[in-house]
Amino acid sequence: MEIQINNDHSIERHEALTTHVETVVTDTLARFSQQITRVVVHLSEGKDSKSPTGDHRCMMEARIQGHPPIVANDHATNMHQAIIGAAEKLKRAIDSALGRLSAGAKGGERIVDGLAADTDETTGDD
Repeated sequence: MEIQINNDHSIERHEALTTHVETVVTDTLARFSQQITRVVVHLSEGKDSKSPTGDHRCMMEARIQGHPPIVANDHATNMHQAIIGAAEKLKRAIDSALGRLSAGAKGGERIVDGLAADTDETTGDD
């Protein structure tokens, strides 16, 4: 899993921040490491007085082979909390997306001409 970190001009990127991002992403998403090809992390800081949770923002985008990107955002009072929050939200979003996909692959319902049909087939014999 490749981790790419981007930051806006207001964030001073240093080794400790990079290490923190990589550790949080790797640890939080370890369960999905085989499916994820890349995680792009965007860090920003704004002076948005409308945000009640803080002005530090972290947006994470996971690229999973054969699927559209999955995105999660978090705002917090400091950057470390925003990173952890976004990683947790991303983990739940990936779990949900991959869970839906595997549930569809396991059966249960099959789609016929856009309508759900039972997987039990009857012979029509009485």
